[in-house]
Amino acid sequence: MQRNKVYAVTVIAAVAQELGVDEDLLHDISIGMEPEDGVIRVYGLGEDSITAFTRDGVEALKALLEAYRQDHQSFR
Repeated sequence: MQRNKVYAVTVIAAVAQELGVDEDLLHDISIGMEPEDGVIRVYGLGEDSITAFTRDGVEALKALLEAYRQDHQSFR
């Protein structure tokens, strides 16, 4: 699939709300994601930026979240 045809992204706060998880957790597990994985930084005025995800990026994030939950379930 070509990645240069992205027409919309969803900001991390909206993805967190959709998935019912904390935004900070999503930030932590998405740190290793690359633009090829569907994550981008949206910059505004000054140095502020927001993490956003393409549709494929949200799916990749869901997989990372599931792996995170599996890893941390064994510690309970």
